[in-house]
Formats: sequence, structure tokens, C-alpha cells
Amino acid sequence: MEGKVIVMTSGKGGVGKTTVTASIGAALAQQGKRVAIVDMDIGLRNMDVVMGLENRIVFNVVDIIQGRCKLKQAAIKDRKIDNLFLIPASQSDDKEVIKPENMVWLTNKLRKEFDFTLLDCPAGIEHGFKNSIAAADEAVVICTPDVSAVRDADRVIGLLYARSITPKLVVNRIVPKMVESGDMLSHEDIVDVLSIDLVGLVEMDELVVISSNTGTSLISNKESKAGMAFQRIAMRLNGHPDLPIENPLAQKGFWKKIGKKLARKNKDA
Repeated sequence: MEGKVIVMTSGKGGVGKTTVTASIGAALAQQGKRVAIVDMDIGLRNMDVVMGLENRIVFNVVDIIQGRCKLKQAAIKDRKIDNLFLIPASQSDDKEVIKPENMVWLTNKLRKEFDFTLLDCPAGIEHGFKNSIAAADEAVVICTPDVSAVRDADRVIGLLYARSITPKLVVNRIVPKMVESGDMLSHEDIVDVLSIDLVGLVEMDELVVISSNTGTSLISNKESKAGMAFQRIAMRLNGHPDLPIENPLAQKGFWKKIGKKLARKNKDA
């Protein structure tokens, strides 16, 4: 059975797409799947830094496509997870060096080697986006709860549907207090506007910054709310679509209710 190719996209930059992609890839690999993450941001790669593999790069995705190396030579194994690999972007080639037909060829090879291939699509809807969606089976759209991110995600979703790719939504960096006070869009608002299936909600988590700066995976840290959310998203992508989606606001409300009950109990005692 051939593996799946999923494009991870957003439209707007700065929504945490690279961290989301790295974390979901690591979670899928921990769940026993063989996973390749391909950095499609030619000229501006950073997935290697997020995964802590920047010093191990010898070949890149352009080298594979232009026949300068084999797939196995460019695929860098993660330091801690044996079945997780990174195929880095080129830092020196022009963005237009890769064509959509090149990606069809490459993803056909990746499907035979990996259960999941995650294509980390660059921001925007230009050349890198067109290359990334050329051979994707599925798409995950990452969006933050702000108007500009939702607008750009809506544009991307339209383009994905035009290629017969059905997208799923991850809402990233939710701040429950701001949603409750009406200063941030709720995920219900976003789903209502975008009208696509939700695959995960990720609460704002300062451990994400620490993880990105140190090149360590979030998903092994049980203290990380984001890390646990990425684990659940990976499970939904990995054959468990009905796994309930945890709402950060609902959790907060639950603990708030427990706190009030305990406070009343102590007062009555």
C-alpha cells in the first residue's frame, strides 16, 4: 500500500505552520509510521533548525530532483525518532528551479518509501504553493484566530478545492482568555467562515518557542498543551478521525467550575 502525501499550508506566514508540521510528523512517527517531512521553502528553509538537524545537511530536495543524489542520501534521520526523516530545502537555488511535474515524480517515489509525507508549503499562493499541491492527496490548513489569517486561509482553501483536494483545519495559538473576553476569534467563528472540517485546536503554549529554539520535539513533553494537541491531531490523520477534539476553552471552563465547587466547600466547612 502506498503512503499518503499531505500538504501543510496556511496562506499567511507566521501562523506556526513549520512547528505544527514538525510536531505532527514527529507524532505520526512515534505512532509507528514511517514519515518524511519535505521543506518546500526554497531559499528560506527553516525546518532543519526546528528539527535540530541544520548541521547534518549535505543534499536537499533540489539535488534529488536534478539527479545529483538519491532520495536516501538527502533524507536526514531524526536524532531521536528512528522512522522520522527530513528532506531539506535548498538554500541557494532559485524558487522556480522546481516544477509541479518534478513534485509529482518525487512524491511518487516518496509514497513507496514512507507511510506519510508532509510537505511544508511556503507562505503565499505563488510558485512554492503550486509545487506543493501538485501531487498532494490531502491538505491541512493551519490558521490562527485573527482576521488576516482567516482571510488568507479562505483563499488557499478555494485553490485546494479547485485541485480536488479536500482540506482539514488546525486552529493554532488559541488564547482562551482573549476568546472569552471577545478580543480573539473563537474556533467556532473560524469554522463558520471557512466551512471545512476541523482536525485540531492548539492552545498558545510558550514551550513551543523553547522547542523551536532548541530543536527539540514538543510531543514528548507532557507538560506542553500544544504537544498533546499535536499528538491527537496525528491520531486523527492516522486513521482515527472520530477522536474527540479537545476545546481549550471547555477545559478552562471545567477547571473553573471545579475551582468554584472547592471554594464553596471550603467556605461551608
